[in-house]
Amino acid sequence: MSSALTRLSVKAARLLDTPPAGYAHLLGLASEHLNDDLCRIPAATANRIAELTTVRTPWPELSLVLAQQSRIGTLGVWDYLITSAATPLEGIRDASTYFATVADTGTDTLEVAEDGEHVTVSHVNQADLTHEAACAVSAYALGLYQRRLSEAARRGLVPLRVTLAAGAPRRHGALTELYGTRAVDFEAPTSSITFLATDLKAPTPHAQPGLSGVLRRHAEQSLATAVPLHDWLDLFRAALASVHHEGTPKPATVSRRMGVSTRTLQRRLDAHGTTWRNEVEALRRADITRMLHDTDLTVDAIAARTGYADARALRRAVHRWYGTTPATLRRAGRSPESGRFSRPGSMG
Repeated sequence: MSSALTRLSVKAARLLDTPPAGYAHLLGLASEHLNDDLCRIPAATANRIAELTTVRTPWPELSLVLAQQSRIGTLGVWDYLITSAATPLEGIRDASTYFATVADTGTDTLEVAEDGEHVTVSHVNQADLTHEAACAVSAYALGLYQRRLSEAARRGLVPLRVTLAAGAPRRHGALTELYGTRAVDFEAPTSSITFLATDLKAPTPHAQPGLSGVLRRHAEQSLATAVPLHDWLDLFRAALASVHHEGTPKPATVSRRMGVSTRTLQRRLDAHGTTWRNEVEALRRADITRMLHDTDLTVDAIAARTGYADARALRRAVHRWYGTTPATLRRAGRSPESGRFSRPGSMG
């Protein structure tokens, strides 16, 4: 993800009084490159900062603060793709095409759909309804799209409808302020914001002919010259995944593969705010979800492949993660509402 989004996460965390000691170590290698817009910071860094922030702050408040700090230009060329196009609709389509300049498109995508009199802009990720950091990111993304489209139109655009792939929060005030409407539906399959097509098809005031082409070329060059950074946790997860696919992972095996002692491995996991058990369970969860969605393997076979003692143990794990059964999760994964039971994702 872009360093700009990571800077934004850090700024929001500070404004919301998230203790710096909780996330400073997460920046690791990224800290010296945080102000270099050519660098791509691991999405896990911003995601974890958001998780730590939502421990103390309800996710709607985090989404509002992120949007308030996202002034035009904060996200570089991506911002101007929207505001400089001939129409706001063309601008948001360009923003969708070059979404990789700001986000990790492996987990998040921006989609634009025109349906007669309406245009719906969706932020699609694989967020769990109960994953507060992911809910905050999706809500923020919709608010950001609304702000940029309003800036392009040079007037406030009020959405007809907002849907969020998130459980309803206790208080809605921050979301009402974010979107300028109370028409927000929760527990939707996808987070989206809908406008009148006429609002987005009206000519952008003061649009400069040819500028969009220049900005597109700049976006392409930014992607071509981006420098991906990988922190220690990314390297650990890659090593864990490779060991997991060879059999039941053990700390000593992963330690040897990474060239460190088991004690150092445990210490670094602790410094990154996670544990061996949590990382192994997250990997198993992703594998089990994929197998239930994409294969016809029995629950017994999946349990054996993922290190569970039996099908009953796997069923208990699935219920703990999703509050449902493997059979229900499998059906959901093959229906239009599959995103409701997918693993957490973020705008990374």
